[in-house]
Amino acid sequence: MPGDKNISNRVADQVSGRRRRADAQRNIGSLIQTAAQVFAEEGLDVPIRRIADKAGVGVGTLYRHFPARSDLVVAVFRQEVEESVEAAQSLAAEYSPGEALEHWVERYVDFIAAHRGLAAAFNPGDPALEGLPVYFLERLGPWVQKLLDAAAAAGRIRDGVKVAELLHGVGMLCVPPSCGEPTEPRRMVGLFMDGLRFRAGLEGKVG
Repeated sequence: MPGDKNISNRVADQVSGRRRRADAQRNIGSLIQTAAQVFAEEGLDVPIRRIADKAGVGVGTLYRHFPARSDLVVAVFRQEVEESVEAAQSLAAEYSPGEALEHWVERYVDFIAAHRGLAAAFNPGDPALEGLPVYFLERLGPWVQKLLDAAAAAGRIRDGVKVAELLHGVGMLCVPPSCGEPTEPRRMVGLFMDGLRFRAGLEGKVG
């Protein structure tokens, strides 16, 4: 009957639409994951075609989802930030306050080492990327501040450490701007963390 045929057509269209959306999501996920790896290895100026080829999609598909290079950079950056937020949440639930902070800082050091290419997004000269540093602090900052505050409350680090001090301090030790690359970033950051632990829990106590 004609009515049955129309219903069948609508169902087929809905199924086809869901498949197209699923395919699109897979392509987007593959592009972001591949771009993160390529940006880390080669920097933000890598040819877009190389990202598309490694992701197994056409350049047209890439540009359909990310019309400008900056759109892809922003997507990669936001995903990396979300993963860092998830790590802060998971570590806070799994470890004691001092250990959670220590593990997160270690992860942050590894993130910086593995994603040097994305560091350029913090000083890009591209208006489309100007909001990334603010997004980084606003999205990630509250969760890292919770780690800091919990560690301070437990007497594991000194009171009053601000999230910007931690993030910028660790970042500068891992990628100093003028004296070349450090040979042992983990050691340098370890000394920084020792400074946060110095006299921890002694504020307000005599002697």
